[in-house]
Amino acid sequence: MTSSLHNPEPLTANNAAVVFVDNQVGLMTGIRDYSIAELKHNIVGLAKAARALDLPIVTTTTSSETLWGPAIPELQAALPGQTFIDRTTVNAWDDPRVEAAIRATGRNKLIFAGLSLEVCAAFPAMRAAREGFEAYVAVDACGTFDLTKRETGIVRLHQSGVVTADASSLMIEILSDNASPKAPEVYAALGMDWSILVSQVRESAAA
Repeated sequence: MTSSLHNPEPLTANNAAVVFVDNQVGLMTGIRDYSIAELKHNIVGLAKAARALDLPIVTTTTSSETLWGPAIPELQAALPGQTFIDRTTVNAWDDPRVEAAIRATGRNKLIFAGLSLEVCAAFPAMRAAREGFEAYVAVDACGTFDLTKRETGIVRLHQSGVVTADASSLMIEILSDNASPKAPEVYAALGMDWSILVSQVRESAAA
């Protein structure tokens, strides 16, 4: 069966990679569509879950020494040893090093998360779609500076054939089976309130 742009074959641990774009201290100060705490929770949860699932991860910053500062400490802590490619291009894909790193993952499904949603996440995601990749944006791991930017950014993504979803749904799709030995680590990484409660109840009942 042939898939449409908006109903592609499922994400798996063998076909997906995650790209974090410009999750930087300076940009985080301007976020207005999420609380900073919630957004950081979502970004870090995506990073930890991706690592638990052994997904290739590409990370970038832009003009970190002259404009927006380093990647947020929470993301750096979640991805120890990760190299953040610092660039000057607005669209991360326009930097040859970033494009090369993405292509080197060998994955055809790319999940983007960035600050801001309508530029840092959307521009490389739309470029990826034009280049023949299946592009996704984890919208709750992306922040921006007002609701108009968020709403129009999501509309533009849909117009460009990019799939939008929340980060935990994307990671759980990749997990695929709750019997997987990776399941506890993935759910713990995502830190969803209901899953934490279920775990606590199960541990209490077993005591």
